[in-house]
Amino acid sequence: MLALFYIFIGVAIGVSFWQITRIMNFRSVIATDKDNDTQGKLFLVFTAFLYAMMIYCLIGMNVIMLPESASIEGENDDILFNISFWLIGVVQFIMQFIIFYFSYKYRGRKNQKAKFYADSHKLELIWTVTPAIVLVVLIGYGLWQWNNVMDLSDEEDPLIIEVYSQQFRWDARYAGADNTLGLGNVNFIKGINTMGVDMSDKASQDDKQVTEIHLPVGRKVIFKFRSQDVLHSAYMPHFRAQMNCVPGMVTQFGFTPKYTTEQMRQNSEVIAKTEGINKIRSEKGEELYEFDYILLCNKICGASHYNMQMKIVVEEEEAFNKWLSEQPTLAEVIK
Repeated sequence: MLALFYIFIGVAIGVSFWQITRIMNFRSVIATDKDNDTQGKLFLVFTAFLYAMMIYCLIGMNVIMLPESASIEGENDDILFNISFWLIGVVQFIMQFIIFYFSYKYRGRKNQKAKFYADSHKLELIWTVTPAIVLVVLIGYGLWQWNNVMDLSDEEDPLIIEVYSQQFRWDARYAGADNTLGLGNVNFIKGINTMGVDMSDKASQDDKQVTEIHLPVGRKVIFKFRSQDVLHSAYMPHFRAQMNCVPGMVTQFGFTPKYTTEQMRQNSEVIAKTEGINKIRSEKGEELYEFDYILLCNKICGASHYNMQMKIVVEEEEAFNKWLSEQPTLAEVIK
């Protein structure tokens, strides 16, 4: 079906270029009423085709969309996305019909002259004020959500994790029993101290460096980001979270995981997507895929940018505490 879609796109582009040559008078024949009538009817045919493709994309290709948010804060992101999507969709459906229907209705005919308005202050006011109000509401909602995610001052007993980026890998560091991360700077990078942690800082002694992120479900997590070399972007799509990692400074955001990894694997949308991926993989003889949360780099940071990934495991508090207790502290590793 996707191949057929590409064929249709190719044909549409070809027809468009052909029509452009006619408009630019590359052909010597002047358009007649018969030509205009044919073109007007073709507009209606294309309208039907366009609607069919839009409906197919909405329904048939919905499986490639992300499942529902896996974080509590991300629910508002989904609401904002859905509002924007439906607004754009409704306007798209209405405007496409108006554009192509009017192109047919007012096609060139000798005995018909289209009506027009030189100007209309009322219409101009409507199509200026209406989008302005919509944008103010959407942007206001977006700013409220941004402040909700970024204001971490009132959180009680959050989990503190530092995410460290470098070409082309991620590392993570958990604050120890004091729930305070030790200082870090690239000047301290030496040997196995790959995150540049200042081991003279007392708070660094019980920190724990890992190569896989584990999160407890239902508990607020505050992430702090650093970069060793270039601009990276920590992207956790299932949690609706993204933040740039900027060399020389610390950025942060927080969210509360809503579903464990196992719970998300039982989500109907995830199951459908997993089955689709595994169908393709089995045909190629590749290893089957199992859903996991993932941390990606969403900035093109170099040749191996695509391979910059880290697995995220969301589990119950008890399982998380057990896993974290098994990880060695930096004081034990860096001696």
